[in-house]
Amino acid sequence: MPGTPQEYSDLRPIGRNVEHYQAMLHEVEELALLAEEYEFTAFGTTEHHFHTEGREALPSPLLFYAKIAQQTEKLIFMPTSLVLPARDPLRTAEDVALFDQMFPGRIKFSVARGYQKRWVQTLMQDDNAYSSFKPEEKSADVRNREIFNEYLDVMIKAWTEDAFTYSGEHYQVPFPATGIGGWAGWEQTRDYGAPGEVDEDGILRKIGVIPAPASKPHPELFVPFSGSPQTLIDMATRGFGMLLLESKPEKFLQQCLKYQATMASVGRTVGLGEKIAAVRLITIGDTFEEAMDIAIRTSGWDFYDYFSKFGFAELFRTEEDDPTKFVEFKSAQHCAERMMEAGHLICGTPDDVNRQLYDLQKCHSDGNLEWLSWEFYQQGNMPLEEQKRQIRMFGEHVWPNFKD
Repeated sequence: MPGTPQEYSDLRPIGRNVEHYQAMLHEVEELALLAEEYEFTAFGTTEHHFHTEGREALPSPLLFYAKIAQQTEKLIFMPTSLVLPARDPLRTAEDVALFDQMFPGRIKFSVARGYQKRWVQTLMQDDNAYSSFKPEEKSADVRNREIFNEYLDVMIKAWTEDAFTYSGEHYQVPFPATGIGGWAGWEQTRDYGAPGEVDEDGILRKIGVIPAPASKPHPELFVPFSGSPQTLIDMATRGFGMLLLESKPEKFLQQCLKYQATMASVGRTVGLGEKIAAVRLITIGDTFEEAMDIAIRTSGWDFYDYFSKFGFAELFRTEEDDPTKFVEFKSAQHCAERMMEAGHLICGTPDDVNRQLYDLQKCHSDGNLEWLSWEFYQQGNMPLEEQKRQIRMFGEHVWPNFKD
């Protein structure tokens, strides 16, 4: 894979370079197979579109997972995340249910609101419905949340009801929700479809989505949470799991407690850390210095050069940062050091990593964290054998202490 700005420039647009895209697919497939070998529980990727510059380059995760699922036996697949407002909720429900039918019980599901204007606006054909950290873009964020919540409603109904109707501001089932006339096959639907799909006059009143998921009532669903209190409350009220990006110990514990209390308020009892996934960066080396060098060259570089521009470095804000601007870093090293100070980067020898993860596993209190999501920025920034070495070191010296 290219490793310098000049090499990227020479191959532009590298995201459309067939040789290098094939190499990326091969690397990710190899990593997934190695994860199965070390009995990791789940494997996931993001969904992003139009990245001709080669940053995030997998537009159809479920299609890719189907290939890996045929080569593995236990590995669960969990896209992190599919961006629901930029998708049709019924098509998404169908895709997830079909994967669950093909590989029963081997998919969990994560949906997000979508923050990258370039492709969210284009796929939605709407320039005022993307998620944003910026106060001046509040109207777009509010509209995005409305659409996200409606699409969630539709998707859950599609999975759990044989036929249903939905009349929302942003989506209707059927369309129009008042019914569809002129459906030529209405007698067949009346006789063999779900009760109530058509009325006595042949008007289609409800829609039934096939297939139903093999998992009941549907595959377990998670939502990423980076700081908006409303997201945590909304998703806990629905009973969905959370992917928590917050890493500062006191704030992470507060969020876990808030999630637990919100679940209790709607009659759901969960332990501290149950249905919670802590999202962390991990780099391992024979020495701390080696591990830190890897962190600087991988996640440190990517956050410094790219993700901080979208506001994600706000998770690492300190009093020294300008309150009127997104958090900025002086270098990739400065970024990696700040992420480690915040607890987002778990870095060091296997013993160092074990100690840090033990505290996290307790939710920095007396909890029992159910999930750890390892954001693997090594892929694309290191040769494949070095990537595999990271997984082997974790699989042999860290994971056995936590997997049970």
